[in-house]
Amino acid sequence: MRRTTYGSVILMMVIVTLAWSCTSVAPPGSNSGADGTADTSKVEAKDEALKNSLKWTTASEVENFGFDIFRSESEEGPFEKRTNDPLPGAGTTDEPQSYLWEDFDIKRGKDYYYYIESISMAGVREQFSPIIKAPAK
Repeated sequence: MRRTTYGSVILMMVIVTLAWSCTSVAPPGSNSGADGTADTSKVEAKDEALKNSLKWTTASEVENFGFDIFRSESEEGPFEKRTNDPLPGAGTTDEPQSYLWEDFDIKRGKDYYYYIESISMAGVREQFSPIIKAPAK
């Protein structure tokens, strides 16, 4: 596993998960089994939100206040801060920490670019991750 140091936090990995799904089940009586006797007994329609999920793990943290997430529709920017408040960091620890942030404000057919910024307890901000592309869905 490749480790890269960015300021006071050691990044182990960043994963972008692109999630969306739509599930529907036919009404009772519309599906029968191979022998013609089985019948659907449940009707369900499920439409989950379109979202991009950023997941990352730190190997250790020193005086880490938290993280802000930035997004753009272009790799060159401009990037806009997407977090209202920073995601809380773990302060100082030698233990790996896992984080998750989800962006529900996306549109089908658009690429998005993200980066994560770390914030120290002293208020120092540094770009924590490389720019990450979330391809269009």
